[in-house]
Amino acid sequence: MAALAGHRVVAMHINACQPMEGVELFPYTLSGQPSGQSHRWLSDLEAKVYRGEAAYLAAKQLRRSGFTPDVIVAHPGWGESLFLREVWPQARMGIYCEFYYHAQGADMGFDPEMSPAKEDDGCRLRLKNANYDLHFPISQAGLSPTHWQRSVFPEPFRSKITVMHDGIDTQHIRPKPDVAMTLGTRKGSITLTRNDEIITFVNRNLEPYRGYHIFMRALPAILKARPRARVLIVGGDGVSYGALPATKNGEAGSSAKGWRQVFLDEVKADLDLDRVHFLGRIAYADFVQMLQLSAVHVYLTYPFVLSWSLLEAMSAGCAIVASDTPPVREAIVHNQTGLLVDFFDVAGFANKVISLCEDPQERKRLGHAAREFAIDQYDLRSHCLPGQMAWAQSLRDMPV
Repeated sequence: MAALAGHRVVAMHINACQPMEGVELFPYTLSGQPSGQSHRWLSDLEAKVYRGEAAYLAAKQLRRSGFTPDVIVAHPGWGESLFLREVWPQARMGIYCEFYYHAQGADMGFDPEMSPAKEDDGCRLRLKNANYDLHFPISQAGLSPTHWQRSVFPEPFRSKITVMHDGIDTQHIRPKPDVAMTLGTRKGSITLTRNDEIITFVNRNLEPYRGYHIFMRALPAILKARPRARVLIVGGDGVSYGALPATKNGEAGSSAKGWRQVFLDEVKADLDLDRVHFLGRIAYADFVQMLQLSAVHVYLTYPFVLSWSLLEAMSAGCAIVASDTPPVREAIVHNQTGLLVDFFDVAGFANKVISLCEDPQERKRLGHAAREFAIDQYDLRSHCLPGQMAWAQSLRDMPV
C-alpha cells in the first residue's frame, strides 16, 4: 500500500519492528499494567483495555502532529484498536478476524482428556469475546484467513468479513531435490538428504492444541514398522494456546515439566531415541530445509486457527497426514492434497504415515498436488497480497 502514489502509511507498534520501505513507524509503550485484582473472567479484557489506552494516547500524539488517516487496519486481538475511532471518528476501520470463541463446537471441550469442559466456560468466553464485540460497532469490515474462522464470528458482522489468507512465499518455499541438512546427535553429526526417510512434525510450542500427544503416541508403531526412519520435531517447551500441565496435586498450569517431556515420558520406553530428534525452535532457513527433506509431514490441530506451517509444508511439496478438523479441511482435501485422519485415531495416524513411507509414488503425487494447491490458493504475491490490497482500498469508500 505504501508503494502506491498518494498514500501515506503509518504503523503504530508496541513491540520491536523491523523497518519497512515507505512505512513510517511510530513506536509507543504501555501506560500501565493490570492490577491482578480483577475478577478472573475480567482479567483478559482488563489487559486489553490497558493496551488500548496506550494506543489511544499514541494516536492522539499522531493527531496533534497533523496525521488523520482515511483507513485504520488493525489486529484487534490484544485490544490496541479499541479506542482509535475516538481519536479519528471519520476514519474507516478494518479488523483482522482471527477467532471468536465458543464454549462448544470449536476448541473448547474438543479434547476432554486435556481440557475437559467447565461449567463456567461460557461466562469466561463471553468476556473474552467482549473485545471483538466492542470492535464490531466501530468497524466497517473484517478479514479472516479461512472460511471456517470466518464462520465462528456472529452475525451481523460475519457478513462483513472477507476471507483472504495472510499468504506464504511459495517461490522461496519450494521442493529442493538436492537439499542436505547437518544434524547434531549424541553420537555425532550426521548429514541428512532426500535419500533418508524423514518424518517431520512442527508446533510453535509442543502442546495438545496442536496434537503433539497424538503424534507421540503414534511414534512407537511408526518407528517399529520403519526401522530406517528418523523423526524431526520442531517446537518450544512452553504453551501458545492452552495451559501447562497440572502438578501432581492437580494445580492447573503450574507443572515444572512441559508437555514435550510429559508425552515423551509416556512413550519413550517404546522408542528408539537415537532416531527421534527434538530440534527446539530453529532458524527459518533451517525450518525450510527440514520441510524440503521431509518424506512425510504430520500436522494436527484442534478446531482452531490454521498454522502457517501446514501451508509451508504444502508449498515445499510434502506428503502430508493431517487431522480431519476444521479449518484443515480447507487446505487438505483427503486423498488429493494429503491424507486426513480423525484427530484422536492414534493407530490411524501411524498407519497412514507408514503407508506413505512405503509408497514413494504416492508421496510424490500428494506432494505435487499440495504444492499446486498452495500456489493457487495461498501464494502471497499472486493471490493473497492483491486480495488484501483490494480489501484495504475498498474500506476507504465504505460509509462511516
